Amino acid sequence: MGCCTNLAHFANHIGVRHFLQAQPALYFLTPDRRCSSFAADALPAPLHLARAFAFAHFLGTADKLAIGWGLAALKATPAEHDEAFLPWLQRHQQPERAIRRFWNLVLVSALNESIDRVGLRYARKVFVDGFLRHPRGFQVEVPTVPLGRLYGDELERWLHAHQVQVDLGTGVKQLVLKDGKIEGVLLRDGTVLPADWVVSALPWHRLLDVLPETVVEATPVFRRLRELEPSPITSVHCWFDSAITALPHVVLVDTLGQWLFNRGEGTPGEHYVQVVISASRDLRELGHEAIQNRVVTELRQLFPAAESARLLRCRVITEHHATFSPVPGVDRLRPAQGSPIPNLILAGDWTATGWPATMEGAVRSGYLAAGELCRRLGEPRDFLQPELGS
Repeated sequence: MGCCTNLAHFANHIGVRHFLQAQPALYFLTPDRRCSSFAADALPAPLHLARAFAFAHFLGTADKLAIGWGLAALKATPAEHDEAFLPWLQRHQQPERAIRRFWNLVLVSALNESIDRVGLRYARKVFVDGFLRHPRGFQVEVPTVPLGRLYGDELERWLHAHQVQVDLGTGVKQLVLKDGKIEGVLLRDGTVLPADWVVSALPWHRLLDVLPETVVEATPVFRRLRELEPSPITSVHCWFDSAITALPHVVLVDTLGQWLFNRGEGTPGEHYVQVVISASRDLRELGHEAIQNRVVTELRQLFPAAESARLLRCRVITEHHATFSPVPGVDRLRPAQGSPIPNLILAGDWTATGWPATMEGAVRSGYLAAGELCRRLGEPRDFLQPELGS
């Protein structure tokens, strides 16, 4: 999103920004096939989205008035408050439909968590940074290439040009400690790589696997990581023999799928769309075939062209540990980038970044980790970029 200033800086720095295409409008589609376009006007924030919000067909007038009051109250709430968000909404007179079709619709995608589980702090950040602070904050940028290309050739060339050696397919078994410091990295093939410094960008649950158990038990910072809860994301990839929509993306309202991304025609005669289902733990008991059937049925109900399009193939992928769950008070579990081990630096969107689990949070963690490493080397530097509108 436009508010992701560190991710934008990173994309510029490594030379992949041209692979990101800004979407000046968001498209919201309901099961009755009605669609609203959500675009900004040339007005200062937060008035830039007033007209689009006023004409959103999926919300009633009472919903919109209540949401306006809720947004004003949310902005006035101190940023550090982190109670359960759903009771907060209910105390601020938010109707059930407004909660379902606005608050939850936005947050389940932005935070990868259902509204009954999220905390106030990061819910507030999504709406204030994304919608209220700057006219460009809500603007989505979508990769025009697969992620393997977005973080592929250009990134590898950049790393090589900066004397970085990348060893792919090299599994790490354990971090080897001696006298309270890391002296090397034990690989799964038995090789030990000596190391003066280690920066770990592993997910939190994998970091616990490679640290010695005795170190985890003796260190509260690491022990608390066991309390972080994962939240899954399911993606359904469908290839049809003809295009089912001309829209570049669609926010799906009151459906199982939440976002549709139109990837266009890759291989001639194959039109590829991706449907994303965030916080998909309720699908855990369903097999891939059942999920596929439900999503494809929805697509045929939503898009007239999909009724006659032939499904060529489909793939369902669930990342069970996609992100940490931003429950109330989650920041007490997130460690700073400087770990208690003197030569171990931590990165990852689950570390203390001030952001939820997003690509922006991931880049912020890397920049903070680089700054912490420089500080420990006696050469302090600050790599973080200013937030939009600051």
